[in-house]
Amino acid sequence: MKSSEDAQASVIILTVTRTFRCLPSLVLLICFSLFALGLPAQTAKPTQHSILPGPKPPDAPAEWKRFVGIYEYSNNGRYKHKVTILERNLLPYMRDSSGKEERISFDKESMTLPDPNKGSWSYEIVEEPGAAPYFVYLMESFVRTDAGSDPRRFFHVNPIQPVSVLREKAIELSPPAEPGPFRAPDLVELVTLEQAIHLDIRYASKRNFLSTPVYTQARAFMQRPAAAALLRVLKKLQPLGYGLLIHDAYRPWYVTKIFWDATPTEGKIFVANPQEGSKHNRGCAVDLTLYDLATGQPIEMPGLYDEMSPRSFPNFPGGTSLQRWHRDLLRRAMESEGFTVNEDEWWHFDYKDWKQYGILNVPFEKLAVGPQPTAVSH
Repeated sequence: MKSSEDAQASVIILTVTRTFRCLPSLVLLICFSLFALGLPAQTAKPTQHSILPGPKPPDAPAEWKRFVGIYEYSNNGRYKHKVTILERNLLPYMRDSSGKEERISFDKESMTLPDPNKGSWSYEIVEEPGAAPYFVYLMESFVRTDAGSDPRRFFHVNPIQPVSVLREKAIELSPPAEPGPFRAPDLVELVTLEQAIHLDIRYASKRNFLSTPVYTQARAFMQRPAAAALLRVLKKLQPLGYGLLIHDAYRPWYVTKIFWDATPTEGKIFVANPQEGSKHNRGCAVDLTLYDLATGQPIEMPGLYDEMSPRSFPNFPGGTSLQRWHRDLLRRAMESEGFTVNEDEWWHFDYKDWKQYGILNVPFEKLAVGPQPTAVSH
């Protein structure tokens, strides 16, 4: 969602800030190991110039993945302790704030920390209908704070005014003036490049932070050099069994203005300031993920698109080994062709030439439609 280079969307809804990253003393890591004896790596050892982040790990058991996430302990509404449950393809251990490590064991419903003096401390992870999962350890209840796989727990705002009203106002305005010169715009519709580019344009649906369509068409464009670089990325990924799933690319300036005007003051950290514009407005930013060429299904990542939690950080240590491997594969492939990942969003990449293009405000409806493969939407 956010694309201004100065925006800092590193806060989750329950007041989690970058102290999650910057103060490791606040973070307790509970690491699971996936013992894959007899399960060979699915990819060869990467070569020096390979985009592979390493041998592809096997997937974690589904019963483990249900609980992988970020949890916090609440004391009368004040959050004091943070815990991340993850599977790292290493030996299982628990690390406390002092750095001390303890081995743990795990079954489908509970985890156990051996204590040779007191016996074993056991704690159970609980899932209740309509509530966030939680686990109880030493009489402390740790409640899950990330979105998990539940889209109802994403970042949402109630627009200050209806989006239809904000659109009418924004479409009549003009972007801020910028000193040039800039390259002439040359937007390319991405689905015209290759059939393996699929679309899941969230802002053309209700599945976004405003819960209403903002785009009137589900289309994706980029400046020609950026689009050509994206096609080269795809060609590197296809032999590995992956295609690209586009969530957003060129964004007319008036949409950035809608986002800003619709969002209450306390939520503006999540959206770009229209007075500065964004790299999306310049046609040089893309939000995307991987999908499986064999099944057409999106690939699991450590966090979900537009989640706005620490799971969105491109260096977030949680999730499963396979989820992080796929996230890092996408990043390495994109960086190999001149893209840079946003520091707060693993899905957001900016093309190296973005400074050479000015802010655009051309609606999708006014962009040419040429011969193209059928756009596959998810």
